[in-house]
Amino acid sequence: MTKWFSLILILSLLFMNTGQSKVSAQETKPPALKTMTKNVVFKRGDGGYHSFRIPALIASAEGTLLAFAEGRKNNLSDSGNIDLVLKRSTDNGKTWSKLSVLWNDGENTCGNPCPLVDQSTGRIWLPLTWNHGKDHEKQIKDKTSRDTRRVYMSYSDDDGVTWKAPYEITKSTKKPEWTWYATGPGNGIQLTRGAHKGRLVIPCDHNVTLGGKVVRRSHAIYSDDHGKSWQLSQPIDEKTNECTIVELADGRLMMNMRSYHGKNRRAIAISEDGGATWSNVSLDPALIEPVCQASLIRVRFPESGKRGLILFSNPASKKREKMTVRLSEDEGKTWSSSRLVTPGSAAYSCLAVLADGNIGLLYERDGYQNIEFVAFDLDQFGTAH
Repeated sequence: MTKWFSLILILSLLFMNTGQSKVSAQETKPPALKTMTKNVVFKRGDGGYHSFRIPALIASAEGTLLAFAEGRKNNLSDSGNIDLVLKRSTDNGKTWSKLSVLWNDGENTCGNPCPLVDQSTGRIWLPLTWNHGKDHEKQIKDKTSRDTRRVYMSYSDDDGVTWKAPYEITKSTKKPEWTWYATGPGNGIQLTRGAHKGRLVIPCDHNVTLGGKVVRRSHAIYSDDHGKSWQLSQPIDEKTNECTIVELADGRLMMNMRSYHGKNRRAIAISEDGGATWSNVSLDPALIEPVCQASLIRVRFPESGKRGLILFSNPASKKREKMTVRLSEDEGKTWSSSRLVTPGSAAYSCLAVLADGNIGLLYERDGYQNIEFVAFDLDQFGTAH
């Protein structure tokens, strides 16, 4: 009897371990994303540019898709001659317009697009940043640069066809002691509920020297007068920078941030007052990251007995690979399902809800050779939407 009992116990343990291994394998390698549309929007060498980086994607009030990127003229470097470029699509990303240059300031660096749409006016706002082309990030942080990082704004009132010449808003959006600065990159949001309904909110980050040490911090800028003026939020005093933001069903805001805590997990902060102040940072144990930009968007608020839906995309690895889209049905507390976009090289990304109700993803792949667009539906995530 004892021998049989021992054998049964051993077999049971082996079965349990096998089951756990399958679960772990599924968690680390989700099913492949089934795409409805797939095409390269920006390809290395196009338009005389060495390469393209920093994608941003947004759907206008008319349903037009706008894909932004940095056109890097001579090399892949984050500094130097960099222009802000744009392509438009009027058929949910199946085809794209020719490349247009939205901002070219000679040999200087123009980039970090973070667009958002004011739904009450239809105006497409486009925050941007600028620095002298011969200044590198380290020099700007050390205050040994020729100039500093500056904040600019542009907008379009004709569905992204023409744009206001970028104008500087540094004075109201950056403190004098801050050095490096970035808008987004990705997208901003407009609040839809609560005391701050209609507010425009843009996720940003900056560096500042505190106690002789350079500190990375995320923050937001926001406007309550449809972009006429912009205000600064309280900094998030943690090891974070490039960030993305979503409005929760209860009116709070969630900031999801690139993290330097050494845990390879995304950092999270919450605002109770429309983005003016922020909670302490926590790490989301489910969101593995290689210290990279990511995207977070609201697909739907809870309605008619249906759960709200939030999507998140990033390279779900400790390396810049495995671009993955995750779905949350409980306001970002947990991630119920995920799909693998590509197992190979991947980095920055931006999600958007398309005019037909499907989802678009614009992301860097193949060692920054291409910025690819894919469109997909939510049915494959196992939820009735």
